[in-house]
Amino acid sequence: MNITIHGIKFQREFVPYIEQLINALHQHNANIFLTAAFQKNLKKSGAKATGFTLLPNREKLEEMDFVISVGGDGTLLDTVSMVGEYEVPILGINTGRMGFLATIAKEDVEKAVEVLYDGKFTIQDRALINLEADQPLFNGVPYGLNEFTIHKRDTSSMITVHTYIDGEYLNSYWADGLIIATPTGSTGYSLSCGGPLISPLAKNFVITPVSPHNLNVRPMIVSDESEITFTIEGRSEKFLISLDSRSTAVDASVKLTVKKEKFVAKLVKFHDYSFFDTLRKKLNWGFDMRN
Repeated sequence: MNITIHGIKFQREFVPYIEQLINALHQHNANIFLTAAFQKNLKKSGAKATGFTLLPNREKLEEMDFVISVGGDGTLLDTVSMVGEYEVPILGINTGRMGFLATIAKEDVEKAVEVLYDGKFTIQDRALINLEADQPLFNGVPYGLNEFTIHKRDTSSMITVHTYIDGEYLNSYWADGLIIATPTGSTGYSLSCGGPLISPLAKNFVITPVSPHNLNVRPMIVSDESEITFTIEGRSEKFLISLDSRSTAVDASVKLTVKKEKFVAKLVKFHDYSFFDTLRKKLNWGFDMRN
């Protein structure tokens, strides 16, 4: 197998697990590639790991069987943006806290490699959200796994986001911002703003206002076949837009449209993984301090 390992950064206490991961892959005669960011951090950490190759360019990902993301959910989002249209299956090893996306505990890295080679996993196709604009944005990576967000600048007053579904007027949101989340992103920023939880394989987007001025405005679920367009008004000349953790400032003259991306993110899920079990654990459902 050809396997690429990607990570943005990791703490020194995680080094032994990195060494276990690379050693386990060597035992299965894997061809191991590291992204430049991961190799830099690995070298800085002083890890005793050898027998890998630097990923020469993004196009090389087309030859990969798997990409292993080492970090938290933010790292996995970065991995998705890197993999993009190549649709290489991604396995997330969690060194963070929440772990809705990166679901493999660091203590299970050796077991994870065994499961990959034994084929005891499924691959879930997760919908991505695509941004179309009348000017280049996000360095040619106009898609995200979690959400697209329109937001006011830090010190400005609230903005008005006029929103249209397939050309039909929906609402003018007076708010600090507006989130368009995928089912995967329903457990992220949208959830913290009162949005609903959506099963990962549902065919929907959720529109969630951020601190709306009108309290009768509520999140709304729409088909992911919808094309959602926006015009924005505000006292500030510029406002922020983001795709997952990537943000940029644009002015109100920019035309913005979001819809489902043509390709998907393929996430590796082991047979003992359960989204609902993860919800219960991460959100402490049923937890009672008195017991």
